[in-house]
Amino acid sequence: MDRFSTTTLLPETFQGTSDDVTEQIGVIWQQMKAPVIVPLLRLSVFLCLVMSVMLLAEKVYMAIVIVLVKLFGRAPHKRYRFEPISDDLELGNSAYPMVLIQIPMYNEREVYQLSIGAACGLSWPSDRIIIQVLDDSTDPVIMDLVQFECDRWASKGINMKYEIRDNRNGYKAGALKEGMKHGYVKDCDYVVIFDADFQPEPDFLWRTIPFLVHNPEIGLVQARWKFVNADECLMTRMQEMSLDYHFTVEQEVGSSTYAFFGFNGTAGVWRISALNEAGGWKDRTTVEDMDLAVRASLKGWKFVFLGDIRVKNELPSTLKAYRYQQHRWSCGPANLFRKMFKEIARNKKVNLWKKIHVIYSFFFVRKIVAHIVTFVFYCVVIPTTVLVPEVQIPKWGAVYIPSMITVLNAVGTPRSLHLLVFWILFENVMSLHRTKATFIGLLEAGRVNEWVVTEKLGDALKTKTAAKATKKPRFRIGERLHLLELGTGAYLFFCGCYDLAFGNNHYFIYLFLQALAFFTVGVGFVGTIVPHT
Repeated sequence: MDRFSTTTLLPETFQGTSDDVTEQIGVIWQQMKAPVIVPLLRLSVFLCLVMSVMLLAEKVYMAIVIVLVKLFGRAPHKRYRFEPISDDLELGNSAYPMVLIQIPMYNEREVYQLSIGAACGLSWPSDRIIIQVLDDSTDPVIMDLVQFECDRWASKGINMKYEIRDNRNGYKAGALKEGMKHGYVKDCDYVVIFDADFQPEPDFLWRTIPFLVHNPEIGLVQARWKFVNADECLMTRMQEMSLDYHFTVEQEVGSSTYAFFGFNGTAGVWRISALNEAGGWKDRTTVEDMDLAVRASLKGWKFVFLGDIRVKNELPSTLKAYRYQQHRWSCGPANLFRKMFKEIARNKKVNLWKKIHVIYSFFFVRKIVAHIVTFVFYCVVIPTTVLVPEVQIPKWGAVYIPSMITVLNAVGTPRSLHLLVFWILFENVMSLHRTKATFIGLLEAGRVNEWVVTEKLGDALKTKTAAKATKKPRFRIGERLHLLELGTGAYLFFCGCYDLAFGNNHYFIYLFLQALAFFTVGVGFVGTIVPHT
């Protein structure tokens, strides 16, 4: 049968060559398999199992903390003093602290009106609030639109400051740092940061500022995000599941135990003295918010997470925007860990347990191990064991631990439990880029400081879709095809076929589904497709 297949598919002149090459590949594979491939694969399995246990232990620990917080009612209002700020007949409005609102933006044509309007709608004495728009836009048309919007609100009596600079050094961190240098900021006690797509409710300041006023040890109050476009497509639903877990579990646990968590970069209120004591904004990584939070925590400042305050914002709904965002969010923490490890370990202002929490739990397990084990174990090691049956993975490592981790992750978004399988497959695909970005950050390689602003569509999608309703969108192959995903998908599909033909552990069911997920992302058939103009 083999001879028949060869002679049928290849001309006679190539038959000998084909048989020779196949035979040589088989010989090389057999010679390398026992002394090299099997030991390396066994080592990989062992390391992945260790990392899986570490990740599971972290998830279980956080789940226990959340249960205890709920049972014993350790809400922020009970852990810290909270009293509404009341009027003082003698002091008047001067009894209220001076608050600075910073809105950094860059070519935000679609959402600038939303964020500026929401900030101007905040309830607070008008002479005790300054709204500062930090416009780094490079498009003069958009700059004119933003400035016109600021002037419009200023004409209504809002204390509005429109600030620009002649370069984009430091990107967002650079803009925020420059914004703090203006003379009028010296009179401010607190600074609130909102990204260009964030829309706080009018009572935001009334619900956050009192924590800082009555508790001098608190340096940061962080609110939760609420996603206005979570139902736009399946990809945004997957993001909602991941981010809801981050807020409802990770941030809550950090706030309730060590009074430390990563600042989310927006929808948060900083005590300006804490910000200054920590050294202000630095642009040495792409996670300037996390950098500031770690430095402030090492100075002894406490953080509070308020999960009942939700600020509306937009999730990236195009695959391109989401990939850039995930690169920044994965590369930055790994690079910051590399830069701050010694500083954290040598710090004498915080106790040993908090240092262990920051180094091991916050950075190592959640920001490094989680990304690496997801891709290496589930997309490389498990498929490879199909080709090397001498290496076996225990069922508890291949099935039980992943299942438990998945269930614990799903508690953040109960409404999406029916999408759990899609979420698993999608997260495994995205782990390819997160792992790559993590190693770039650890090694400080090429794209370590790459900063691409996450594209916000606002109502642009509806407008473009309506305008293009009668036209067929142009297909740009270079933008839609992703070779890394396609290559990984092909490898998983090959391993699935091999397992179906020769294996007996039924991995092929998972491998075919995961390959399909990689192929789907590889051809760009994920997220919102915005018609080209």
